[in-house]
Amino acid sequence: MHLLKNTLTPVYHLLFPNLCNGCGNELLSNEATICTTCISTLPLTKFHLIINNPFEQKLAGRVNIEHATAMYYFNKGGVIQELLHGLKYQQKQAIGALLGMYFAKQLLDVRWIADIDIVIPIPLSKQKMKMRGFNQSTCIGESFAAHLNKPLDTTSVVRLKNTASQTHKTRVERMDNVKDAFMVTSPNTLQHKHIMLIDDVVTTGATLEECAQAILKIDGTKVSIVTLAYAIE
Repeated sequence: MHLLKNTLTPVYHLLFPNLCNGCGNELLSNEATICTTCISTLPLTKFHLIINNPFEQKLAGRVNIEHATAMYYFNKGGVIQELLHGLKYQQKQAIGALLGMYFAKQLLDVRWIADIDIVIPIPLSKQKMKMRGFNQSTCIGESFAAHLNKPLDTTSVVRLKNTASQTHKTRVERMDNVKDAFMVTSPNTLQHKHIMLIDDVVTTGATLEECAQAILKIDGTKVSIVTLAYAIE
């Protein structure tokens, strides 16, 4: 049996190679999901080290958040776009879990993280959940929250509207598209808590802003926002 396994393993890998989800090259035996080269070349923002970073500036005057940070820059045609596309549309949830872990490790020593009470992924509508089968932000958030030792809450905030895609919309159109899209279903759970919203990518910030506004209506809440990627407009 052992001999048969040793014979079939190379054949299996020849027929079904284990490929990097970023560049498509074959992974080494000590690599999983994303190769070391891709991981090392992903464009880090280091926003968590910058006071009043570009993400926080984007939301300034629009919503009263405590902190905002993103891990990577999102460039069209770049590896991050390829990875997020694989996660979101090809159900490669291992990508979200791995990047969520890396993101959490980057923020372990950030002082304000200790103040976070609950991590909430931006929810999908019922229609999109049924179509997609999972929420990519929850996939990232599960790993992220676990490595920061924070509770993940996927039920206290729901998305009421099956909004159209935000792609190709202007900032004003995006804001109108998500207006009144979110509702807090368990206000008692969130009262006097510091909530961290997590999403896959931010462009204009309209969706995150609208979700944060719904939470901030609850007595004593504070909101911080993190996203895996930050798109340069």
